[in-house]
Amino acid sequence: MSAAARPFDGLDPSLICDAVESLGLVTDGRLLALNSYENRVWQIGIEEGQPLIAKFYRPGRWTEEAIREEHQFALELADHGLSVVAPLAYDEQTLHWHQEFRFALFPRRGGHAPELAHRPTLEALGRVLGRMHAIGASASFSDRPTLSIDQHGRAPAEYLLGNDWIPFHLQSAFETLSAHLLEAIEATWARAGAFQTIRLHGDCHPGNILWRDDTAHFVDLDDCMTGPAVQDLWMLISGESDERSNQLGWLLDGYRMFHSFNPAELNLIEPLRCLRMLHHQAWLARRWEDPAFPLAFPWFTDARHWENVLQQLREQLDELQQPPLQLVF
Repeated sequence: MSAAARPFDGLDPSLICDAVESLGLVTDGRLLALNSYENRVWQIGIEEGQPLIAKFYRPGRWTEEAIREEHQFALELADHGLSVVAPLAYDEQTLHWHQEFRFALFPRRGGHAPELAHRPTLEALGRVLGRMHAIGASASFSDRPTLSIDQHGRAPAEYLLGNDWIPFHLQSAFETLSAHLLEAIEATWARAGAFQTIRLHGDCHPGNILWRDDTAHFVDLDDCMTGPAVQDLWMLISGESDERSNQLGWLLDGYRMFHSFNPAELNLIEPLRCLRMLHHQAWLARRWEDPAFPLAFPWFTDARHWENVLQQLREQLDELQQPPLQLVF
C-alpha cells in the first residue's frame, strides 16, 4: 500500500507533541483524538494553559495557498465579530510544518449541535450566516474550489463507475440513473438563472456548529469554497416540504437583516443535495485505503449499501422533478 494511501502513518503521540512544542509550547502529555476522517484532529493538554486543538492536514489534499486562504477567511470573519473558531498565530504564522505534516492550532470551544426546527435558533443562525455572507461577498477566493456540477457530481459518478466501486449487477442501473440525475440537475440549475457566487463556509451542517449560551460557534472551514449562498442554508432544514418551508423562512428572517437572498436559489436546494450525495460516496471510495475508513464505514463495500444508494438517488430524481421549495411569509 502506497504512502499516499496511508498519509498519516508516523503521526504518533510523540510526533504530535513534538510538533506542538516546536511552536514554543509545553505539552503535558494529555492527548485526545477527536472525530475527524479527512484530517487528524487532537486535543492537546498544555502546561499552565487551556488545552488546544491541533489539526494535521491530510497530505496532498490542499495546496499551501488554499490552506492559508481558509485561515485568512476564518480570521477575517473573527475580526468582524463572528464566533468562528479561527487558527492561532505563532510568529505571525497560522500554518506550520513538522517533518512531512502541515498543522495548525485552534482554541478549544465547547458546545453541542444546535436544536434545529426551533424558530429562535434558526433565526439566530440566519443572522450569523447573513453576516458571514455579507463578508464573504466582499472579496473573492483565488485558491479555494468553486462548487460546480462537474466537480461535485459528474466527476464523482465517473470515478465510482470507472474504478469498479459499484457492484457488477448494479453498474448499469447506476450509470443510467446518474446520467438522468445530472441532466435533471443541469435543468434545475438553469432555472435559477444568473445567481451570485460568494465565499462560503461550504460544509455548514449541524455538526460544524457548536451551540452554547444561545450563541452559534462555527468550526471547520476546511471545505470553504465559492458557491451560491443557499449552500450554507439548506443543510440546516429538514422534514416534510411544509416544515422545510417554515424553517427556511425562519432562517431567512434573520439572514435578511444583514444580507439579501435571491429566491431563485431555491431551485438549487435539491440539486445541491444530490451533488452532496454523489460526492460523499466518491469521497469514501477515494479514501478507502486510509485505514480509518474501513473501520468507520465497514458497510461501504456491501451490495446492500449500494442498493440503498440507488434507492435514495431514485427518490432524489423524483424530488428534482418537483417545484422548488416555497417560502412561507
